[in-house]
Amino acid sequence: MRVVGRLRGLLAGLLVAAFCVCLSGEPAVGQATPTPDQLQTFQGLTPEQQQAIRNALGGTSQAAGGSDLGLRRPGELGQTEQQDQMLQRQRQKSTEGEEETEPLIPVLRREDWVIIEIDYQLPPRPVPPYLQALYSGSATTGQVGGTLGAAPQNPGSSAQAAAAQIAAQTGVPASQSNPSAPSTATSSAGEVITNANGSPVTPFEVQLTDEERKQLGALMNLIRSRNPYRLSRDGALALPGFPLIDLLGLTEEQATLRLKVEPAFRGIDIRLTRLPLKKTGAEGLKPFGYDLFDHGVSTFAPVTNVPVPSSYLVGPGDELDVQLYGNQNRSLRLVVARDGHVNLPDLGPINVAGQTFEQVKSEIEARVQRQMVGVHASVSMGDTRSIRVFVVGEAKYPGSYTVSGLATITSALYAAGGAKVAGSLRNIQLKRNGALVRQLDLYDLLIRGDTTDDAKLLQGDVITIPAVGPTVGIDGEVRRPAIYEIKNESTVADLLNLAGGLTPEADRSNAMLTRIDANQRRVVVPVDLTAGSNTDALRNGDLVRVMRLRPTLDSGVVVQGYLYTPGAFAYRQAMRLSDVIHSVDELRPDADIHYLLIRRELPPDRRISVLSADLAAALKAPGSPADVELMPRDRITVFDLASGRDHVIQPLLDELRVQASSGRPTETVYVDGEVKVPGEYPLEPGMKVSDLIRAGGGTADAAYGGNAELTRYSVVAGESRRTELVRIDLAAAMRGDPAANEALKPFDRLSVKQVPLWGEQESVTLQGEVRFPGRYAIRRGETLKSVVDRAGGLTQYAFPQGSVFTRESLRKREQAQLDMLAERMQRDITSFALGGAVAAGQQGGTATLALSQSLLSQLKGTRAVGRMVINLPTLMREPVGSTDDVVLRDADRLVVPRFEQQVTVLGEVQNSTSLLYNPRFSRDDYIAQSGGTTRRADKGQVYVVRANGSVVATGGSGWFRRTGSVDIKPGDTIVVPLDVEHLPPLPLWTAVTTILYNVAIAVAAVHSL
Repeated sequence: MRVVGRLRGLLAGLLVAAFCVCLSGEPAVGQATPTPDQLQTFQGLTPEQQQAIRNALGGTSQAAGGSDLGLRRPGELGQTEQQDQMLQRQRQKSTEGEEETEPLIPVLRREDWVIIEIDYQLPPRPVPPYLQALYSGSATTGQVGGTLGAAPQNPGSSAQAAAAQIAAQTGVPASQSNPSAPSTATSSAGEVITNANGSPVTPFEVQLTDEERKQLGALMNLIRSRNPYRLSRDGALALPGFPLIDLLGLTEEQATLRLKVEPAFRGIDIRLTRLPLKKTGAEGLKPFGYDLFDHGVSTFAPVTNVPVPSSYLVGPGDELDVQLYGNQNRSLRLVVARDGHVNLPDLGPINVAGQTFEQVKSEIEARVQRQMVGVHASVSMGDTRSIRVFVVGEAKYPGSYTVSGLATITSALYAAGGAKVAGSLRNIQLKRNGALVRQLDLYDLLIRGDTTDDAKLLQGDVITIPAVGPTVGIDGEVRRPAIYEIKNESTVADLLNLAGGLTPEADRSNAMLTRIDANQRRVVVPVDLTAGSNTDALRNGDLVRVMRLRPTLDSGVVVQGYLYTPGAFAYRQAMRLSDVIHSVDELRPDADIHYLLIRRELPPDRRISVLSADLAAALKAPGSPADVELMPRDRITVFDLASGRDHVIQPLLDELRVQASSGRPTETVYVDGEVKVPGEYPLEPGMKVSDLIRAGGGTADAAYGGNAELTRYSVVAGESRRTELVRIDLAAAMRGDPAANEALKPFDRLSVKQVPLWGEQESVTLQGEVRFPGRYAIRRGETLKSVVDRAGGLTQYAFPQGSVFTRESLRKREQAQLDMLAERMQRDITSFALGGAVAAGQQGGTATLALSQSLLSQLKGTRAVGRMVINLPTLMREPVGSTDDVVLRDADRLVVPRFEQQVTVLGEVQNSTSLLYNPRFSRDDYIAQSGGTTRRADKGQVYVVRANGSVVATGGSGWFRRTGSVDIKPGDTIVVPLDVEHLPPLPLWTAVTTILYNVAIAVAAVHSL
């Protein structure tokens, strides 16, 4: 009953405390706070009883040690809240020279690079990338204004939203954070005033005198010429002719606004843009070890997850978990009271303060076994007590911290955010009751993983971070380039050990030490890093830079290009080409085995020399002069026959041009004409004509083997250039005849001629009424009569008067003329339409325009035939080569139709048709048979197109000669043209209609078979 009463009282007290918490949001101090006795009683309850009380209070189950329940002593913070505060403080920006993380909206820092734009009027600043990412929807939350909404629908709204967000963040009005460009000046008539360059003039510029405009222009040009600018170590901008302007910590918009308030910049547009350059080299070095505390405090896990050592000193606030088994089975959680006792039910108080956990465990287990018959105990450590320690000195957040009783020096350092850059990591002191207890060197932990000096903390301990000691920097080819604080390290060798040693590419014989000597001068001292030699003493502020080995291959041969296994090969004395490429099987298919290019660097000045090799000859006779002896650093390139060689040869030629001079001209030669790979090639020592042909891939099929032409250029007395032509017997040169195989000189140009009359096979096509129609190959100068005779002549049904002969070159020329005529007609129709001819009061204008559009469409759709008028009957009667005979060209075509008996009537007649030939009918009779002419017909310009394509005019003037009456023959076409005199004046009407008729007749004749 006594226990039940105590539980009821405890529950009532807890309910009152919980009610006060709900009303105020904070634990009540005094009347609403549970007493220490109530807390101790709660801790001594079984887990089931504790859970029942939690459920009554509406709490949730917590892990062992989570007995907080809002029931804390006055002035104490729970462990979770303290950890959250520490994490929040570690994420805050340091304002006292610490390295800051990049904020969402970048701000200007010390020694930042910026660009200054200045003019009377600048274009609007584009939306910065970091805001574009936010407003494009790629980032849904950010630092600017908290949670972002939907992305704007256009860039303008993005810019406005960005300006609003910047204004909310920086306090600068949106109108100033994204200012519009200055307005433009206008004349009294409302026209924009422009300057000599055509740019709009601002009202401020109009008010300036010529002298003021000249001075201001000179100032703006001076400011532009000094770009980019670098802020000072204090974050100030130094513009020419201006005092220092402090910009540290401002955004780009704020810095721009700051510059605009300068009296010299009023009325003009000026803008600052930060360049987000990353520091490299010595400037990019960071102090070693300080970033250890920049990460989240992952070591502050619940104390129950940390093993408790047997040497742990038990004290007030610690929790002991006692498990009873045997005659009694229950679990007890005991809290060490302030007097150092724990109340063990049925046994009374036991003093445990100041004893080790091992001693307390043994004593409780022994006492239970002695005084409780048949009951045994198992004691383990619950939550450890919280202790208050002080972190002072050069800590980021110095102050008093409540940490776990198991905390060490590093735990307290994490709680305080670590050390400032100005604080030491190698002499962290732990003081207890005013006495120095331990010194911690964090380099032991960071470099060697040694935690020997990371001592456990006790209540009231003080961790002091003194100022940083002497520092030295090391950069270049080391594994951990950084700025190190030196303690017992006194030589460069010690510094290398701190930096993790050298990289494989470090040049041990090429290291430099920069220091300030006794005379306050900055000097550079060479350092030898070879074994036993790096004993140079270090001083505060020294900077060591270890150079990298040069990337060149000092001893080896490189093979590249069109082979299966390119790469570097070890070099040895008397090494030859066949030692590197043992067989043609190592090359890919279609590799050029007769021309391998070797790039060579000659000592002592590494002058570039180029030579070639014939791999086939080298493999045929290893060790012979053809098997070129190699040298270190030789680079061998294998080409393929299908692709070009410029990607390899052109860089070599550029190198040769760079090292050339008037006394030693560029060593290049050129081959063109009938070779497989014409072009410019390096001149090799002792190079001859046959070598140049080999470099060009050999002669092509059309190469003339009789002779070639070598053009040689030489400078006479350094004043003029002389050109000399040398005849080369190409066949003899390729055989190796010394007399013909001329030695080459710089700038020689070899032209390999083409075999006369060489070209692709030409052919013509015969169709229709020939005995053997088809495609016939022709020789140059062959005539049409000759080919027709080869085809067996014409058949008895042939109609030679209506034959059609077409030529491709004529077709292309006629098509070009048709296209040009269509463009001219298009312009005329446009002028006609815009000239008011289709006005409402003008009759027929719309119909005329529609007709002209129809003709234009027909003209654009017309394709030229390329017909040439010939007289085939006369040609067949006369011998080959007569004046009527036609010299053929490639792709010529002859179409011989069958005998025709019709006469066709086209144009402005009632019914365009073909009529049976009647020798008694005249031209007008055929027109009458077609229904007569229309009202738009031009009766005076009727003409006849003969079957062979010739045109006979029957009246009028202009294009066609006036004749009398015309006899109509079989196959003729009578054309009645359009009368264009009754239409608005378009100069191309007559020409277009005539061309359309004639092309239609030619096409009909070609397709008449």
